[in-house]
Amino acid sequence: MIAIALLAGLLSTRLMKLVKLPNVTGYLIIGLLIGPHCINIVGKEEVTSLSLLIEIALGFIAFSIGGEFKLENLKKIGKNVFIITFIQAFLALVFVDIFLIVLGLIQGTLQENLPLILVLGAIATATAPAATLMVIRQYKARGKLTDTLLLVVALDDAFGLVLFAISLAIAKVFANGEAITFTSIALLPLLEIVISLGIGAALGFILSLATRFFHSRANRLIWMIVVVFAGVGLTQILPFAVSPLLLCMMIGAVFCNTNNNSLVILDGIERWTPPLFMLFFIISSAELDLRVIPTVGLIGIIYLVARSGGKYFGAYLGSTIVKEEKSIRNYLGLALLPQAGVAIGMAKISSEALPKYSAQILAVVLCATLIYELVGPVVTKFALKKAGDIQPEPPIVKVNKSIHTKTN
Repeated sequence: MIAIALLAGLLSTRLMKLVKLPNVTGYLIIGLLIGPHCINIVGKEEVTSLSLLIEIALGFIAFSIGGEFKLENLKKIGKNVFIITFIQAFLALVFVDIFLIVLGLIQGTLQENLPLILVLGAIATATAPAATLMVIRQYKARGKLTDTLLLVVALDDAFGLVLFAISLAIAKVFANGEAITFTSIALLPLLEIVISLGIGAALGFILSLATRFFHSRANRLIWMIVVVFAGVGLTQILPFAVSPLLLCMMIGAVFCNTNNNSLVILDGIERWTPPLFMLFFIISSAELDLRVIPTVGLIGIIYLVARSGGKYFGAYLGSTIVKEEKSIRNYLGLALLPQAGVAIGMAKISSEALPKYSAQILAVVLCATLIYELVGPVVTKFALKKAGDIQPEPPIVKVNKSIHTKTN
């Protein structure tokens, strides 16, 4: 079954290349088609049996994000990018929460759907850097908007993971009908974040120390796998709440800042994980029950519109506050629409923590991801072109060659 999923995903990349779309779009479509709710090549039992692979894939996604946060690079970024990134992520959360709360008030379902609303608002913060990088490389974009965009998408998921951890902890309080106290909605979420980061930091130091004594590429790769597996495993067995995404992100962040050869070592993970990530997208999409879509149609539409508005106006507001130039104010938000791995990862974790809302969360996020991955690259190209970062191709000039003969 794994072989079929991988083969189907591999073949989909050829089709995506023809239509100039990200590979992740093909993986999601393939997963939907072969899943238990369509062709049923991969049944419900098989999908359930691969849940551990999903958890491991999430760990490596977060680990890779953390590996991008080298302090010397963050110092070069400057406070402007930090401000822009936080404001656009926070406004995406606020816009989705507010619009869905209004919908709940109108329909009289606010109390019932509040955990769902909080989770979707947090998931709205995530951005997919892969689709953005694809457009930048394909069209050789260069300029101030491109430079700012690359920095924002690198930081965005880190802010998103923190906001997600807080929102999910609060959502679980409402879902479980617990008493609403300062401790339950503030101290406990903060404690979960601190513990997750603390355990991740400890494992990151262990990994950094181990790779100083093991020098072969194979042994270092094994150590990285061992530590990420340990991080994921601890989140499953510890008697208190721990965020697997924050924990594994911290492993990567500490490792890349405490080991001088971290970039070379991390390259080994990038060579090993593509099949794992492919399975993650395919299996996640296979869980989408198309019958649920009509029941969350309005919620899904509001999620798409509100998140897009939050990203755009958040980037505009942040750029205005730090006095960035007009091209960044007007077009940065348009290039932040794509969603993929981290958003789906958040949806998976939310569906397990809030089983009552599992089908709705996955339906909204997976459908939104498909739409964003179809539309996102096109909108990103438009933004970069309007900002002048994509230069128009020079016209083809036909040169008429004439043959001159010399006569004596």
